[in-house]
Amino acid sequence: MTTANRVVAFVVALIAALPALADEYENPVLKIGDIAPSWGDLPGVDGKKHSSASLAKKRVVVVTFICNSCPYAVDYEDRLIKFAKKHSAKDSEVVVVAVNVNTVAADALPAMKEKAKKKSFPFLYLFDETQKIARDFGAGTTPEFFVLNYERKLVYMGAMDDNTQAKKVTRNYVQEAVDAALAGKKPAVEKALPIGCRIRFERRRKKRPKKN
Repeated sequence: MTTANRVVAFVVALIAALPALADEYENPVLKIGDIAPSWGDLPGVDGKKHSSASLAKKRVVVVTFICNSCPYAVDYEDRLIKFAKKHSAKDSEVVVVAVNVNTVAADALPAMKEKAKKKSFPFLYLFDETQKIARDFGAGTTPEFFVLNYERKLVYMGAMDDNTQAKKVTRNYVQEAVDAALAGKKPAVEKALPIGCRIRFERRRKKRPKKN
């Protein structure tokens, strides 16, 4: 077998393995059916502070972790905008909350405001410099999605859809999960491996014991 043929065979095998990879996705903190973490007073690009309690009237909450600097997150922006616009009416039972926890300059709140204005984001875009919300959700990738039902139980987590290339998408897992949650049902797919950039978590410094 030539080198070129080996490469082709490897790619074919990798594509065939993608469904299995999706099945292997495990959140290190949460599992399907868990009550989702709450959050409070996170600054948004709108100049206000937001909490999960303020969303109590919404039947379904979609939380996604994104950022400005990840090319995968950027590629998904238009898809996220389209999805959020679908649920942006004042009487909508669904709300979309995007959160960024990276602390580099390109992902800081001022840069977030510029991006949101440029792209006219129709969803909440919040910043958590403590990174607590991402740790609480067990999020590790941008973009990564979590769908919460009216009881705020987790009904779906992972990728938005079944292909990172928009033109090749055949299933939108997040939309399916939202539809199921609104109907009081479980989605056919409850988790799928998110593909993107790793969230840039700050290393936690261990406290040194005090000397006597």
